[in-house]
Amino acid sequence: MKLNSIGLDQEKSAQLSSDLNTLLANFQTYYQNLRGIHWNIKGKRFFDLHVKFEELYTDANEKVDLIAERILTLGGHPLHTFEDYIANTSIKVGKNINKDDAAIHLIIDSLSKLLVIERKILNTSDDANDEGTNSMMSDFIAEQEKTVWMMKAWLTEEV
Repeated sequence: MKLNSIGLDQEKSAQLSSDLNTLLANFQTYYQNLRGIHWNIKGKRFFDLHVKFEELYTDANEKVDLIAERILTLGGHPLHTFEDYIANTSIKVGKNINKDDAAIHLIIDSLSKLLVIERKILNTSDDANDEGTNSMMSDFIAEQEKTVWMMKAWLTEEV
């Protein structure tokens, strides 16, 4: 077994880099969706949602950077073109969404897909004894599960 510069198996690190690139592509789609709904939201809940969506896209942007840096740490090369992102995403592109319920559903659907990818990476990183990736995925999962819960709670709001 050949080890990389941080003491992890090179083959397992290459697989993790590939999986993290899939996550990166999906996060970039999620980020762009959040920007779009931030810009285009309309209605009586505009002020609250506009701020919330900015909070979410700022967080997503930070996570994109963390994912890309982890790929580099593992010896891989992060995807960085829209062409690559489109080819490697499973998240639906939310075009021209300006209604509150549709925006929240898009967020829930996107986070649900991200959670599936992150859990797969968590299992792979555990098998590779990669605590850095493991810790990052655990943190992402905990935050996103809470966000899904909150978004679902918002959808049941009585008006």
